[in-house]
Amino acid sequence: MTFHVPLVDITPYVTGGTGAERAAVARAIDDACRTVGFIQITGHGVPAAVIAGLEASIDGFFGLDLDVKNTYRTPPEINRGYSPPKSESLSLSLGVEQASRMNDFFEAFNVGATAAHYPHVAHLDPIDYADNVWPDVAGFEPAVSAYFGEAARVARTLTDIFADALGIDRAFFDARTDHSLDVLRMNNYALPPGTDVTLDGDLIGMGEHTDYGIVTVLWADRVAGLQVLGSDGSWNDVQPAEGALLVNLGDVTARLTNEQWMSTLHRVKPPVIDGTIRRRRSAAFFHDGNVDALIETLPQCVDPQHPAIYEPVTVQEHIRAKLAGSRAGVRNETADRESARVLSSDRY
Repeated sequence: MTFHVPLVDITPYVTGGTGAERAAVARAIDDACRTVGFIQITGHGVPAAVIAGLEASIDGFFGLDLDVKNTYRTPPEINRGYSPPKSESLSLSLGVEQASRMNDFFEAFNVGATAAHYPHVAHLDPIDYADNVWPDVAGFEPAVSAYFGEAARVARTLTDIFADALGIDRAFFDARTDHSLDVLRMNNYALPPGTDVTLDGDLIGMGEHTDYGIVTVLWADRVAGLQVLGSDGSWNDVQPAEGALLVNLGDVTARLTNEQWMSTLHRVKPPVIDGTIRRRRSAAFFHDGNVDALIETLPQCVDPQHPAIYEPVTVQEHIRAKLAGSRAGVRNETADRESARVLSSDRY
């Protein structure tokens, strides 16, 4: 069976389509969430100028000397700032790697929603809603902030579509995302000068993982590297269509739907050509939900034939266990279902 990521035009939800048009979009999204867990969306309304500003900012920051970039590092528990190559291992977020060494050669820069984004909420945890670290790169902060706002709008549009597709009130997601843990991670897959990375058959740009939250909105170069795990255990190359954003579900949504909707495993393995990694850039916006939101399976997704798979957990408990794996090298012991899928894939 040929692996295919569906392409869905969400214009009716962005510019105000008819009820019938929105219903057709919701059906298409529902089918994609049940069968693939990855979607390409067009009609998202993100201006080309905003995307161009994001690209220029990514190039400006990652073009700095490694010593300069390292001045923007933060402690592992603070999901902000710079992550150099081989400082993370995403597969440890699933508890897969037996060794604790950090393998992934990508470098990244994170910004996120701070306590100041949510003045209506008192006493937000300074670890989860940490202030951003802004690099001294011309135009970086306004350009990245502009894209962050657009990606947040798209993510919230998607949760409206999700609610319609699941037949629940849109207030369900609104109540769980009014101070959402939102993070934009800008990734650079290349080998900067001065890094100790060997080009060999085991080289991993970003290890096998599922995303952690409700939904991820991904802008990416149209360069090979992203691979998605199919239902048959095969890894499949995925590139966005021209002008499209990639969307995938996270673990929170899989838990809500009792895995009727899929939090799909994926990884990044950019090609090595003549001993050089072909550069690839991406920016993933993670819409994870309120830190104190309790994630419980929706009643309509449970019946005698399909009992609840997961115990209730707060977003904070779930996200911190995942981050402790990927950023601090602490093997996640709570991801048995996800790790079993990796271990049964063609990688092993």
